[in-house]
Amino acid sequence: MHYFEETEVRERLRVPDLIAAMRRVMMEFSTGKWQQPLRGVLAQHGGFFGVMPASGESMGIKMVTYYPGNAGTALPTHMAVIALFDPRTGEPLALMDGRYITEMRTAAVSAVATDALAAGDAKVLTLIGAGVQARSHLEVLPHVRAFAEVRVWNRNWERAERFARENGIKAMPLEAAVRDADVVVTATSSHEPILKGEWLKKGAHVNAVGAARPHWRELDDAVMANVVVVDSYQGAQSESGDVILSGSTPYAELGEILNGSKPTPTNKTTVFKSLGMAVQDVATAKLVYDAAKWKTRE
Repeated sequence: MHYFEETEVRERLRVPDLIAAMRRVMMEFSTGKWQQPLRGVLAQHGGFFGVMPASGESMGIKMVTYYPGNAGTALPTHMAVIALFDPRTGEPLALMDGRYITEMRTAAVSAVATDALAAGDAKVLTLIGAGVQARSHLEVLPHVRAFAEVRVWNRNWERAERFARENGIKAMPLEAAVRDADVVVTATSSHEPILKGEWLKKGAHVNAVGAARPHWRELDDAVMANVVVVDSYQGAQSESGDVILSGSTPYAELGEILNGSKPTPTNKTTVFKSLGMAVQDVATAKLVYDAAKWKTRE
C-alpha cells in the first residue's frame, strides 16, 4: 500500500478536475449516495483531533488535527492523513498526506458554491484572513469568476501587506475591503463575529470557511439573516457556531442547489457556510489515487 507524501499529492491534483469532483460529490451527498457520520472530535492540549469517515463511490477516513497554537511556528495549524479503501472489497488502497487535500478541497467547494450562487459578472473578491485558506481561495476562485480586483485584510496588518505584495493584490482596512465586494471569503481563526452584514452589498456572496466549532463565529447575525446555504444540514446544526448561535435556518445544502431540488436564489445576498466534509476528502483522495494509477500505466 503506497503512501503519498504531500509533494506527490500536489503533483497529481489538478484544480479543474478537483472543482468538477467537488461539484459531483456534493450533488451525490444531497441525494443520499454517501454515508457520512458526524465528525468525531477530541480536544487535546489546546488543539483538536478529528476523525472523518465516509463511504460511497469511494471509501476512506481522514484523521485530522487542528492546533491553532502552531500559527507562526514551523508546523501547520492543520495536519491530516487519509486512508483510502476499496468500497467493494474493503481492501486498503493507499495512505496519503491530507494537509494539502484539506487546503485545496475547501477552496474547490467554495468555487463550486461561488459558481452556483455569486453574480455571473462578479469582479471584486475580498479575502478576510491571509493564511493558507486565503492563498488557496486566491488560486482556485478565479477558475469560476474573472475577478478584476482582489483585496485582503488580516488582523495582523503586516501579514496582510506581505500577502498583498506577494500576490499582486490590495491590502485594505476591513470595512473598506468588504464594501462593494461581489465575493467575500472569511478564512480566519476568529471566535467572535468579524464580518458585519451592514457592510455587504446587495447580491454579494460570502464563503465562510472558518469558525468550525459550535461556540465560534465569524459572521454576525445580520450576515446570517441572508440566504444561508450549508454543505451538510447535520454538520451545520451540530458544529457551526455561525448557524447555531444566530438561530439561522439554512435554506439548502449546496448539493440541493446543484441538483435542482432547491431553486437557486436570484438577486439575493448569499452565504455558504462551509465546515468541510469527509466525502470531500475521500473523493479528493480517490482523484489523487486514480491519477497516480493512470500515470503508472503510461
